[in-house]
Amino acid sequence: MSAPTFEQTYAADVPELSTAWRAAVVEEPSLLVFDDDLATELGLDAAWLRTPDGVRMLAGQVPESWPTYAQAYAGHQFGSYSPVLGDGRALLLGEFVDPAGRRHDLHLKGSGRTPYARGGDGNAAVGPMLREYLVSEAMDALGIPTTRSLAVVGTGRTIMRERPLPGAILARVASSHLRVGTFQYAASLGRLDVLRALADHAIDRHHPTAREADDPYLALFEAVATAQARLVARWMGVGFIHGVMNTDNMTISGETIDYGPCAFLDAHDPRAVFSSIDHGGRYAYGNQPGIAQWNLARLGEALLPLIGRGPGGGEDESGEDESTPRPWPEPAEAAVEAATGVLAGFAETYDAAFHEVMAAKLGVRTGAEDDPEVRTLVSDVLALLTRERIDHTQFFRALTDGSARELVDDAAPFDVWLERRSALLDPDTAAREARMNAANPVYIPRNHVVEDVLGAATEGDLAPFMRVLPALRTPFTRRDGFEDLARPAPAGTPQHITYCGT
Repeated sequence: MSAPTFEQTYAADVPELSTAWRAAVVEEPSLLVFDDDLATELGLDAAWLRTPDGVRMLAGQVPESWPTYAQAYAGHQFGSYSPVLGDGRALLLGEFVDPAGRRHDLHLKGSGRTPYARGGDGNAAVGPMLREYLVSEAMDALGIPTTRSLAVVGTGRTIMRERPLPGAILARVASSHLRVGTFQYAASLGRLDVLRALADHAIDRHHPTAREADDPYLALFEAVATAQARLVARWMGVGFIHGVMNTDNMTISGETIDYGPCAFLDAHDPRAVFSSIDHGGRYAYGNQPGIAQWNLARLGEALLPLIGRGPGGGEDESGEDESTPRPWPEPAEAAVEAATGVLAGFAETYDAAFHEVMAAKLGVRTGAEDDPEVRTLVSDVLALLTRERIDHTQFFRALTDGSARELVDDAAPFDVWLERRSALLDPDTAAREARMNAANPVYIPRNHVVEDVLGAATEGDLAPFMRVLPALRTPFTRRDGFEDLARPAPAGTPQHITYCGT
């Protein structure tokens, strides 16, 4: 057995954006849940991580010689700009390279106050940390790019929220924790060298082909926009609502990050909002593509000082030292036009990605997603689901199984829709069924079930949590005993409300 070896390339490449910090002391950490398969996939020694020394490491209890960092970033939160956010209760434990040569962060949430805590206590409760573990596992199994949860460790602390709750730390794995907000913070410093170093790090780590472009920083912007367009299209396909799409919650890698007030649709409704703080519906289900584009516009603004510039040489075009803080000059018209073009391209990429997702869900011919008849078929069935408040996941799985008509109250127009669809179906029945079975899950993290299992876990009973985990890790395979994950909440269930995990 052996301890992992970590690096800190981000802190070395862009030291201005990280603060060396230590986790709060945890006297007796306890392992609540651990993903052995993920550890093995990542090349980590699962057996060592389960030892007392491994569990202490997962709680941030590492030697003084081991550097750990809180990362700085800014962000637009519900449309309002906050110039300094950052890891208020989190630490970057380090980076490691898996057997496939991919670099990952191991990051802790709930590890204590940092200089970015903004009045928070730096703690996290068992329930929200287990929520992120459960939902991120489900998202990965659904084929959606996401951060992963390696472990949840109990801290033994009692933390105060609406009532006393048991404390926990989440050990999260991500391609990185670079966000749109990271670039906003770097741009706010007024130092071209810092912004350039951040962009170069992001290119090398996530989008290396951008380095070969005539304008690498514009190519970086385009690569991030493409990744986010495809990500949100996949969210929409499974009815996922992120709940808090602030710019500090949008990654440069294209992974889903931060599962606070997230939820999945029951009745299909573009206006669906579950977050207790989203009073205006800014982050409603149907608004997610537009919000992603808005967030990307903020990334474009941050990158404008670099767009159109070549590699840095220590001085900018005016001959001034790039490390000298100063207000940015008015961006060149060509840079603005180029960035605007990327944003326009986002809409086109998202539209194509969304209809590709929906074509698979409907079983129409491969490559037919651009057919106007297919697009009308998609819009019409989504209007039907909204009008009749039909469960999103249940409907598409029933369409796969041939029983969707049973869910529809007004059968006549649905029969007409089915007839139109039949003319567009993939003629290869086996291929069509396989494609639909892989696009339409049987199981999702049903909101009412998630709340029940987290409530039990908060009271010390992890058995309900462990019961649902296997089904959510194989969401396309029907199995006995998981009917509660395959259907919406029973009639009379109170409206589901989610909260930020702070």
